[in-house]
Amino acid sequence: MHLSRYLKVFPSLDKPDHFLLYSTLRGSMVAVPAATLQALQQGEGFTAEAETLSRLGMLVPDPDTEKEQMRGLLERANGRSRNFKAMVVLNLDCNLDCGYCYEGQFRGGHYMSGATADLLVQTFSRDRICQGWDLTLSFYGGEPLLSLDLIERISRPLQRMAREKGVKFGFNLVTNGTLLTREVAEKLVPLGLTGAKFTLDGPPEIHNGERPFASGAGSFDAIVDNMASIWDLVPINLGGNFRECNYLEFPRLLDLLVSRGITPEKLRHVQFTPVTPQAGCADQSSGCASSDAPWLVDALMYLRGEILSRGFKTSRPGVSACVVELEDNIVVNCEGKLYKCPAFMGWEGLSVGSLAEGMKQYHASHCIGNWQTEECLECCYLPLCFGGCRFLTLSQGKLISDVDCKRQFLDATLERILQQNLTCPAAGTTPA
Repeated sequence: MHLSRYLKVFPSLDKPDHFLLYSTLRGSMVAVPAATLQALQQGEGFTAEAETLSRLGMLVPDPDTEKEQMRGLLERANGRSRNFKAMVVLNLDCNLDCGYCYEGQFRGGHYMSGATADLLVQTFSRDRICQGWDLTLSFYGGEPLLSLDLIERISRPLQRMAREKGVKFGFNLVTNGTLLTREVAEKLVPLGLTGAKFTLDGPPEIHNGERPFASGAGSFDAIVDNMASIWDLVPINLGGNFRECNYLEFPRLLDLLVSRGITPEKLRHVQFTPVTPQAGCADQSSGCASSDAPWLVDALMYLRGEILSRGFKTSRPGVSACVVELEDNIVVNCEGKLYKCPAFMGWEGLSVGSLAEGMKQYHASHCIGNWQTEECLECCYLPLCFGGCRFLTLSQGKLISDVDCKRQFLDATLERILQQNLTCPAAGTTPA
């Protein structure tokens, strides 16, 4: 047996002469004595320990076989998936005026037409639901709740068709939160609403400056009031966008939420990410475009620790690939054009088809499998990265075929993340 190449080893902070072994592929972690680690590195693991470590994905029979299995991992995952996920952009309009909004250049009151919505229903019913696929939609904008009529027009027939075919249908909202009142939630839950992503950019004085209503008035109180009123109906994910000059203030937001009755068990997930101008959908970001700037590494680790220490859940490392690599994901813009990533909307040559014409071949144009090089396949971080974010490489003036290597970022953060998880296990984490 051999140690997996997709394994990181760190000193244990609370057990002298022990090391933490972490499988970047399985997400498993175990502490072993230094002597055991040395024996494993020399191929002399003891039988009982070897059996356990093999089960955890830390020992493998053959490193070359493991590497070839990794090469085909995403292809196998795509082949197994039966849950199709689509982000549906209902409009490019909004009742907020966020200074960093990447959609500003596209805005102008663009709304999906009823005919396009009906074509979407027809397409997903025929190509997915009737073929035995579960279907999950994420309604996005602009502000999707400015198109409440379209949400109903799309979800009602899809839900009915899914029930007839014995598959699952549901949808979530990526919303600024100002319009998701309890009355609206009560209307949408029976149609399949399963979650909502809200955004708060810090405590009131920061948030209201970053995300005011179009009138200039602050939006913080309206959002928090809605969160407090719907948490028992709709699982809530909370995001927020920070800057170098204000991230130290974000813990006050968490304390303020608790004082308003929004305690940790009332939020499914909390994650703060940096403001990245023109880098895709800020309300949707999961941090895929994070850089390894020293201040940002410190900010992300600080905020993650503050989230966990207060008992809120946040993300943990896990197998992750650019959405471009996942065949069961698509973005539909308000005109019915198809994209593989919401950040690609409006980029010349990056549409992959339309509802009317169908999906076109995109493997070459989007450089699918750009990570299948010896350098990437040998990298212990490959399961957490798979070539990184395509949009980030483009926004930096690179080619879409270039990988967005996360080694420096993960070198700086992974050990700290794992130690945080050990320090605050009661808070819990959710997959990335």
